[in-house]
Amino acid sequence: MCDYSLHTVTSRPARVGDKLMSTRFSNCVTRGFAALGEPTVAVCLLPGTEVAFEQDVEYEHGWGVFPKRKLKDKVARFRQVDMDKPHVHHDALEFPNGQTVLVSQLREGQYASVLQLPAAPRSESKVEEQRREPVFI
Repeated sequence: MCDYSLHTVTSRPARVGDKLMSTRFSNCVTRGFAALGEPTVAVCLLPGTEVAFEQDVEYEHGWGVFPKRKLKDKVARFRQVDMDKPHVHHDALEFPNGQTVLVSQLREGQYASVLQLPAAPRSESKVEEQRREPVFI
């Protein structure tokens, strides 16, 4: 999925092997992923999609008010959070340590690859499992 704030941006679904870059799209106030060679097209991830970053992940805490933070992790699973709140960012990455970072907080210019797309959920309980509550640090 692509966050509500990317609805004005051309988008396409992620594919296994896509090389992505965290970016800020023109005409919107948020960040997302674009495929290399397609800088104006948002690549939308489904909940459960696994990505691997080339380097430790950096993000801004507090919308740039505080210094950038760095995670020691390079692999993450895409999640959607706070789905009951219509006008907040939902797109997030969950890391192996349980920490969740909003995609909109990622430092621009980070490179990642799509490792695996999620299997289609077979039941409503599996769909709900993919929407578990995040742990923000």
